[in-house]
Amino acid sequence: MHHFHYRDGELYCENVPVDRIARKVGTPFYCYSHATLEHHYRVFDAAFAGFSHIVCFAVKANANLAILRLFARLGGGADIVSGGELYRALQAGVDPRKIVYSGVGKNSEEIRFALKSGILLFNLESSQELGEINRIAGRLGVKAPVALRINPDIDPQTHPYISTGLKKNKFGIDIEQAVQDYRHAQELPHLEVKGAACHIGSQITELDPFIDALKRLKSLIKRLEKEGIRIQYLDLGGGLGIRYDQEEPPHPSEYGEALIKELKGLKCTLILEPGRVLVGNAGILVTRVLYTKEGEAKHFIIADAGMNDLARPSLYGSYHALRPVKERPRPEVKASLVGPICESGDFLAKDRKMPAFQPGELVAVMSAGAYGFSMSSNYNARPRVAEIMVKDGDFYVIRKRETYRQLTWGERLPDFLKGA
Repeated sequence: MHHFHYRDGELYCENVPVDRIARKVGTPFYCYSHATLEHHYRVFDAAFAGFSHIVCFAVKANANLAILRLFARLGGGADIVSGGELYRALQAGVDPRKIVYSGVGKNSEEIRFALKSGILLFNLESSQELGEINRIAGRLGVKAPVALRINPDIDPQTHPYISTGLKKNKFGIDIEQAVQDYRHAQELPHLEVKGAACHIGSQITELDPFIDALKRLKSLIKRLEKEGIRIQYLDLGGGLGIRYDQEEPPHPSEYGEALIKELKGLKCTLILEPGRVLVGNAGILVTRVLYTKEGEAKHFIIADAGMNDLARPSLYGSYHALRPVKERPRPEVKASLVGPICESGDFLAKDRKMPAFQPGELVAVMSAGAYGFSMSSNYNARPRVAEIMVKDGDFYVIRKRETYRQLTWGERLPDFLKGA
């Protein structure tokens, strides 16, 4: 569910007309509903009330400080994959004892930062990484809390670019290799083996892949226990999908019920890394139509938001529903909603039936709260857009629109290029 709705033909976010925000901050902009974010977190957290657990929001989905702070105040932690995400989580007030650090390419500086910050767990993704973290922890005179991220070779039945649990993917350690690596980790003096982890993919709309992965991890954990290696934390990652179009993903309560049923007999704390399911439908991208163009073969509606603002349609062929900010009688047309970027792949919707939007109109690109701003860029030297949070009848700028001056921040002309 979400709190975007029409009143008298006008799109509102909670109790604020979207048009009012556009008149104040300009377009394009991302708009998030506080009520939706809070509701989604509480529903997801409640789904696991019967089992010891920590909800670690996947920062990669949406790293805005206000959103991280909201989840932290509700008791959530953070799943991070970089030093920058760790910095953002700490700045937002996330308890480091609720931060787990995944990712295949942690460098030495990032590892030191995480160790000094006192995070809960490193999810290690290769045999060589064991040695590197042990070495750095030794130099700091600490023990690194670690889990091994297992690649269970499960097909998550999702887009290949967001599948992470197959043998051909770069993520995790082969489940057959894992026991040997756990033995090795147990022997290293500056590691403390605490957990097992997996993450099989994103936008998964069936329960079976999650259950299959959990069964394989349970089997591994029981085998490790026989060797005297106790697993305190089981990190099952994220990946639960949302509805963009016609998908029918499981409700978090169904997801929780199925996992808890399978977890019976395990004495450990469950770590969950929801991302999209918390923020995806809580946000929209609002863009203004600039022009329309009728060609021999195609009809184009040209807007001021492009692939640099929302990359998912160009990158994955993803579907986002389009809604007029102000409803009025109009025909439908088969068209592509495209942006101003100099790429043929610059589109927000391609060859789809949509309202016949006209120049000057505002269009809401729905379900854009996850992997929207966080994947945006300055391509074509375009400033990144503003982000807005609505709470009840007020709205707040939680990120200012970038300026042209900020585009060149940090750049310097060498002496030989200075002068006339």
